[in-house]
Amino acid sequence: MRADTLRGNLEGMLLSVLESGKLHGYAVIEELRRRSGDFINLPTGTIYPAMHRLEAAGLIGSEWEIENGRRRRSYFLTTAGRRALADKRADWQRVSSVISVVLGSGTMAET
Repeated sequence: MRADTLRGNLEGMLLSVLESGKLHGYAVIEELRRRSGDFINLPTGTIYPAMHRLEAAGLIGSEWEIENGRRRRSYFLTTAGRRALADKRADWQRVSSVISVVLGSGTMAET
């Protein structure tokens, strides 16, 4: 899937991937791919800038770790990130309901 197709939703998906715990950058990419059934396969040049934006906004934190003699940066969700994820999920439910109605596949759910 192309990055422009996901625009506006990538950061929420990244927050969701980090909800279960700390992951290094490549593991975030792999988890996003796994959860999407290999449908979302974005390059590091798309993922890492989004991760840096989330970190600059205080929604995720990071720390350097050493594993098997290799240094790597691991990312984790902050308290603000958990709140932002809840908001993004609520927004997504509203938007997806509206789009379903407009495309003719259902009726609006009460929110």
